Order: sequence, then structure tokens, then C-alpha cells
Amino acid sequence: MKGIFKGAMMASVVALGLGLAACDSKQENAAEDTADAVRDATDATADAIDDAAGKASGEAADAMNDKADAIRGAGETKADAMEDQADKADKTPG
Repeated sequence: MKGIFKGAMMASVVALGLGLAACDSKQENAAEDTADAVRDATDATADAIDDAAGKASGEAADAMNDKADAIRGAGETKADAMEDQADKADKTPG
């Protein structure tokens, strides 16, 4: 009996979670997709710099790795800000 009750409770929690995830508006989803694209683009740029740093040595490699880290961080910050703005602008009840 406990197993049935526990299963029913878990199913309710999962359904609630899926219901909340579906509450985003089309505009919010588009903004989040754009934020993901920003994140992907900056990661790709940083990866290319990291690859080039792998072929360099010494201070040049260190500087390139630092630049890649800075680009990744800036991209993450920008994408997070875009997502936060989309969350605040979303008028969909939920």
C-alpha cells in the first residue's frame, strides 16, 4: 500500500513539474533559445582560442587561455541576463 501511495505522490510531483515547465510563453522560449545561442557561440569561440593555446607555449598560451576563460564568462553572464530578462518580461501566468 505504501508503494502505491508513494508512486501516486511521485506521479503528481512529476506532473506538476512538467506543467510548470510548460508555462513559458513563446516569447520567453525564443529569448531563452537566443540566450542558448549566445552561450554556444561564445563557447565555440573560447574553444577555438583554447585549441590555438594548445599549440602555443609559455606566456602566450597562458594569455590565450585567460582570454578564452574571459570570453566564456562574458558569454555566460550575457546569456544569464537574457534569460532573467525573459523571465521578468513573461506575462504568462504560472
